[in-house]
Amino acid sequence: MPCLSPGASQRFGGVDARSSFQNAAPAEAGAELLSHVAAELIARNQMNSAKASPRYWLVKFAPFRTPWTEIVKRGRFTLRGVRSAVARKHLSDMRMGDAVLFYHSQQDLAVVGVLEVVREAYADPTSADPQWLTCDFAPVKALSHPVSLEAIKADARLVALALVRQPRLAVMPVTEAEFKIMVATASDRTVQRPKTQ
Repeated sequence: MPCLSPGASQRFGGVDARSSFQNAAPAEAGAELLSHVAAELIARNQMNSAKASPRYWLVKFAPFRTPWTEIVKRGRFTLRGVRSAVARKHLSDMRMGDAVLFYHSQQDLAVVGVLEVVREAYADPTSADPQWLTCDFAPVKALSHPVSLEAIKADARLVALALVRQPRLAVMPVTEAEFKIMVATASDRTVQRPKTQ
């Protein structure tokens, strides 16, 4: 079941989003809570950006290593095994509360959920070399409809996204506009129903 990180009701305007999500119909709850949480993340980043630009990110991880469902179950995710200097720089730039899109790489190839940074960069415990970094994340919301790489590539508004231009990069910044587009795509996508005869 999609979940919010501990204390999320306080962070998202005092609304007990977990309760309202769990008591609502799945489709309705998915669309309503996704919109609410995304709006709150954007608003919070805007409020905290007086001295710094809002930060939005996308991280990739293979579902056969740790799938989104396992992250939701555990309530926390530590990105591990990142060995790219560019990705390391992005990890070092992450700040508490930053909004992060989670992408299933190698399989599925889709953005499947929204995370937030709950621990800033520290040495990756899976490496003996302290130069390699990681961050900790908490799940905020599962996307009601995963946003596929195919859909992302087909959207002219996302042509500059690093996911398209640098497909091997595991951690990348996204703009506020790109974040909103992908969240809206997940919320607005309709399900094709079989035709009746």
